[in-house]
Amino acid sequence: MLPFVLLPGMNCTADLWTECDLGEALTPMLSEESIDAQVDRLLTELPPLFALGGLSLGANVAMALVVRAPERVVRLCLVATNAKAPTVEQRTSWQNWIDRLDAGESARSLQADILPGLLSSDAANRPVLVRRTLAMADATGPARLRAQLRMQSTRIDLRPALRAVSVPTLLVSGAEDSVCPPEFHLEIAAALPRARVVTIDGGHLLPMERPDAFGALVRGWRGPPA
Repeated sequence: MLPFVLLPGMNCTADLWTECDLGEALTPMLSEESIDAQVDRLLTELPPLFALGGLSLGANVAMALVVRAPERVVRLCLVATNAKAPTVEQRTSWQNWIDRLDAGESARSLQADILPGLLSSDAANRPVLVRRTLAMADATGPARLRAQLRMQSTRIDLRPALRAVSVPTLLVSGAEDSVCPPEFHLEIAAALPRARVVTIDGGHLLPMERPDAFGALVRGWRGPPA
């Protein structure tokens, strides 16, 4: 089976995928200050061919990569994401986070502020999930989070470019995701010639909230071992 690459969301780590039974995977961190620079780095460091998955900002990077180098990607999985350009409100929020980091605030503290947007109401009452979500911020740290916030601001509307991408694509949304609701994924699917959309009960961090359902879905998308 070809290598599997999984890209985490902002202020997240490979712990997103640990309980999904997805087998061996390459899990690079997002550490550049622009989408283009991150794609450049990945195309240099990753194998010639691979299956690619990403959540949120990781899925933004995945979309930009497949637009740039579709011949490198055999399958694409996009989770809890948005292909549109950032809004003024989003840019203002990201700059506010940068200002808070520069003032000495921790990545964990910022993550704690947005827990209701990351986890569904049910998951937010599960202490283990809350601890894991905050621990991912600790592992990300302020320097990498600052770079990711800069990267967010370089996003563009990818929907026009996705129309030329023929890679088989699975889009997975959370029914309770207030950050990237299911309709965002339908918009992406409308631009992709070979897309399938599935909605699972859960919030933004679906692989952590629903690892069994999410893992089974992704294993079916990826196909049996060679």
